[in-house]
Amino acid sequence: MTSLSLKSEPAREPQRGGGRGLSVLVLLLILCLAGIGFVAYRVWQRLEAVERQVASASARAEESAALSRHSMERAVAAEAAAKAAAEGRQAAESQTASARQEADTARQDATTARDTAARAQAEAERIRKAAEAEVNRLEAALGQIAETRRTALGLVMNLGSDHLKFEFDKADLRPEDRELLSRIAGIIMTSHDYTISVNGHTDDVGSDAYNQKLSERRAEAVRDYLVKAGLPAEIFTVTGHGKSLPLVKGTSEAARRKNRRVELGLVNTRIRYGR
Repeated sequence: MTSLSLKSEPAREPQRGGGRGLSVLVLLLILCLAGIGFVAYRVWQRLEAVERQVASASARAEESAALSRHSMERAVAAEAAAKAAAEGRQAAESQTASARQEADTARQDATTARDTAARAQAEAERIRKAAEAEVNRLEAALGQIAETRRTALGLVMNLGSDHLKFEFDKADLRPEDRELLSRIAGIIMTSHDYTISVNGHTDDVGSDAYNQKLSERRAEAVRDYLVKAGLPAEIFTVTGHGKSLPLVKGTSEAARRKNRRVELGLVNTRIRYGR
């Protein structure tokens, strides 16, 4: 019995050795898997680090691109501003040159205008003196045949005193009146630039309305005769004053005879009267 048990022991030893090998194999497998997992973990960490670096680099790239765009925009704006400033300077220089030219032209025009004004003033003074001399000559010539006086309206001839008489309630010219008017027309025809006003008057007898018409007829009679004598009709103006402007106040026959008159006013259009 004892010998049988001794013979069976060697047969169980290989089985214990195989279990250890399996355990070792499992252990090795576990270690291998653990190593692989560690390596995988490390690789995953490296990948995350790389991704973070890539994201950071992308962010920096985007920031750099934004800064680049901003810088480009500022550069474009600066260039546009510089161009506008250059154009503004050029326009200002052009305007300044134009203003200088206009100022020079204005000064030249002012000088020319002053010269022209001076010449015109000298010419006007020459004409005025010549006209004044003509008025003096005409006044002296007319003064020899009728009472002539100078007023603010020009030369006034009183033809209703001793020279030209109208009968009561009449507007007819007598032969001696026509002769006087012919002499006056001859003197005036030698002059130029004159207008003539013919003013008729009456005495105080009668109504205002009747005397107004009578004074107009007397003035028209004188005007018509002077036109027939050769003076142009367009230089005449005819006005009747009725009895409103008596030459001599009073109701005597002598005063009334003097008030039945016609006055001629001669105005030289180149002289300003009443200064």
